[in-house]
Amino acid sequence: MKKIEAIIKPFKLDEVKEALQEVGVQGITVTEAKGFGRQKGHTELYRGAEYVVDFLPKVKIEIVLPDDQVERAVDAIQKAARTGRIGDGKIFISTIEEVIRIRTGETGQDAI
Repeated sequence: MKKIEAIIKPFKLDEVKEALQEVGVQGITVTEAKGFGRQKGHTELYRGAEYVVDFLPKVKIEIVLPDDQVERAVDAIQKAARTGRIGDGKIFISTIEEVIRIRTGETGQDAI
């Protein structure tokens, strides 16, 4: 089993969610996040005063999948989240040792 964590632009969330549903992903966790990478934030003007916005709004999506679904899910995220501009985000893939469904006690892939 693998865990996919994707950091994307907030306005791309609906497109990514729909793309994941189309490839058979049944559940995702979404968290609002702030951060920066190469973008390094930007300067804005508010009521005549300039200020630096260091942390930009992002959305973090987390999905746990069987190994055979990972490639399709990653492709779906990449295609749906890409704008071609800096700040499109990142995808992290890590191995999950165990999953337990709290309600039923199911473990492994049955718990996904």
